[in-house]
Amino acid sequence: MVHVSVPARQVAAAPDLGTLEAITQAVEGGLGLPEVVRAAARALDASLVLIDRSSNVLAVAARSTADERSLMSDAPGVITHELRVGDAVVGKLRLRGRAGDEPSAALLRVITTLIASEVERLRAPERASEAAQANFLRAVLRREVTDRGDLVARGEELGIDLSGGGAVIVVRAHHLAPSEDDWRARVLGAAERAARTSAPGSLAAVIAAATEGAGQVVLLVPEAADDGVRRVAESVARELQSSLHGFTFAVGHSRVATDPVDLYRAGNEALLAANVAETRPGTIDDPSEVLAFEDTGAYRLLLPAMSEDPGELQRFYTETVEPLVAYDAQYETDLVQTLETFLECDGNVAGTAQRLYTHRHTVRYRLERVRDLSGLDVGSTDGRERLGLGLKAMRVLGIASPQGPASEAGAGAGRVRRGAKDR
Repeated sequence: MVHVSVPARQVAAAPDLGTLEAITQAVEGGLGLPEVVRAAARALDASLVLIDRSSNVLAVAARSTADERSLMSDAPGVITHELRVGDAVVGKLRLRGRAGDEPSAALLRVITTLIASEVERLRAPERASEAAQANFLRAVLRREVTDRGDLVARGEELGIDLSGGGAVIVVRAHHLAPSEDDWRARVLGAAERAARTSAPGSLAAVIAAATEGAGQVVLLVPEAADDGVRRVAESVARELQSSLHGFTFAVGHSRVATDPVDLYRAGNEALLAANVAETRPGTIDDPSEVLAFEDTGAYRLLLPAMSEDPGELQRFYTETVEPLVAYDAQYETDLVQTLETFLECDGNVAGTAQRLYTHRHTVRYRLERVRDLSGLDVGSTDGRERLGLGLKAMRVLGIASPQGPASEAGAGAGRVRRGAKDR
């Protein structure tokens, strides 16, 4: 008897349901479509772009800006899948496998069904024009509309329900290298899609920032709870960090304004939080960090000055630490950082030197320069209080302290000359 070997029938491997856990957690946790799509990209080992039925980009999970652009075009290897709920097309998912292989058909079907359902659930009103959103947000921030009925009615025209109040989120972005493209529009797009998928109806616009070279996006979100506002702000920060490369970000948000008339106050709170976040040492280098107004500590006391009389706040800054900022910028010294650290160390020179990794003689020398330039002595209680408030005014105004090597005379890049007097 002759035995003939017959090839075994190829059976498609069942999808690994464990890969769906991150997606379902993102859906159940209300993390927004950008996080859901990023989880789907990991499960499929693919780059993805999610587009709604109005051709608005809702989420991106790409390795780079170039990868994102190729997904939006008819580049080789890009496959488009329609997203359906029943007979209705709710959007499209553009996909390109990173390993060159097509993902499992069964896994892809489960994922596209999940995403389609989430798109339908979070479907926002048709997007208002950018100009209309910007005009309304400027009117809110400048307190040009003070009647509750007018605020709610104008909001409804743009697709946002402010009858239960809302909150403001401010995103400050800096591009690390010169760029010829409209990177502010990219920041706006990323922030807007994260906010609108977490809080449908949210409005967004690029509003001029006080800091030269910065892109500032203001978001108005229809949230009635502070934890919801924080969730939206964190979703925005995640989307910025994941989809935009070569940027630093500062994200600040207000408390909820239960009465729409108080949205002006919410706008100032978000601006203050973003200013403090941007100028706090280390914060701008961590784009995932979000600063809430209620977490700004003593800076909250300066909100009335920033809102009602910013000129007085500017004058106080000018009379205290502005000469130090100017000196640091001109000579690449570290007077402002040394002063900040000295005050944080409760006036302890040894502790300041240890934290700055420099010699205590250098710290003393710099503090003397602070006294000479500002006319305020850190050895006196009044001098420390005025300088401390000056630093807070600087941050509330959104003025970043210059950074540079300690190269002032007598410092020797962190050291003093041998035999220098220990004053």
